Amino acid sequence: MATKWRRALLEGLLLCFVLFVIFGPISSLVIWSIAIRWYWPHVFPQEIGLAYWKQALGLQRDWAIAAVSIWDAFGTSILVALVATAVVMAMAIPAGYALARFRVPLKALILLLFLMPKAFPQQPIFVNLLPTFTKWGLAGTVQGVILVHILVCLIFGVWITTSAFKAIPQELEEAARSVGATRWRTFWKVLFPLAAPGLLVSTVFVFVTSLTEFTGTFFIGLPFVTTLPMLLYSSSGYNMQFASVIAIVLLIPSLLFMTFVQRVFRPEYMGGIAG
Repeated sequence: MATKWRRALLEGLLLCFVLFVIFGPISSLVIWSIAIRWYWPHVFPQEIGLAYWKQALGLQRDWAIAAVSIWDAFGTSILVALVATAVVMAMAIPAGYALARFRVPLKALILLLFLMPKAFPQQPIFVNLLPTFTKWGLAGTVQGVILVHILVCLIFGVWITTSAFKAIPQELEEAARSVGATRWRTFWKVLFPLAAPGLLVSTVFVFVTSLTEFTGTFFIGLPFVTTLPMLLYSSSGYNMQFASVIAIVLLIPSLLFMTFVQRVFRPEYMGGIAG
C-alpha cells in the first residue's frame, strides 16, 4: 500500500514538474502581456489590462511603442516565410525524390552537407556571409533575408522530404512502371499522393522555421528589414509587455503547427527532422 502511495506521489510530482516546464513560460508571457504595472517585490501585477495589446495591434495610439508596427513586421515575416517556403520546397521535392529513389554517389555525404549549416554556430556563418551580401547589394533587403531563410530552411525541407519518399514501398512504383506508366506519371499518380502528408509536414515545418528565424535576419536584414523576431528582440530590452505580446503572436503559428503535425505525422518521417 505504501509503495502505491509513493508511486502515485512520485507520478504526481513528475506531472506537476512537466506541466510547470511546459506552461510556466507561457503563463509568464500571458501575465506580462496584460500587466500595466508590475514592480518588485510584488508577486503579481499591481494593475492589469489590455492596453499593451491595443497598442501593439494598433487599436489604440496613445504612445509610440516601436518604430515599426507589429502588423508591418508580421506582414514582412509572412512574405519572407511564404517565398522562402515556396523556393525551398521547389528544390526539396526533386532533391528528396532523387535521394530516396536513385543510387546517388556519396548520398550520405550529400545529406550530411545539408546538415553543415546547423553544425556550427550561426553567428560566424552570417558574419562571413555579410560582406558577400553587401557586395551583391542584398544586405538590408527583403531579397537578402529571403535568401538567408532559404539557406537555413533547406536542411529541413530536404531531410523530411527524403524521409517521406523513403517511407513509400518501392514495389508500388515498380508495379506502376510494369503496366506501362512513365516515371513522370508514376511520380504524380502514385508517389506524390502517398507522400503528400510528409510533404505537407515539411512545408509547414519550413514555414514555421522561416517565420521564427532571427540570427540570419539580424545580420543580413538590419537596419531596413524588421520581422516579428527582430521586433521581439528590439523591444525585450525596454518593454517586457510589448515583447510578451509579440512572443504570443509568434507562438500561435507554432502551436498550430504542433497540432497539425500530431494529426498527419507518420513515425516513418520522424527520422527526417534534424535539429
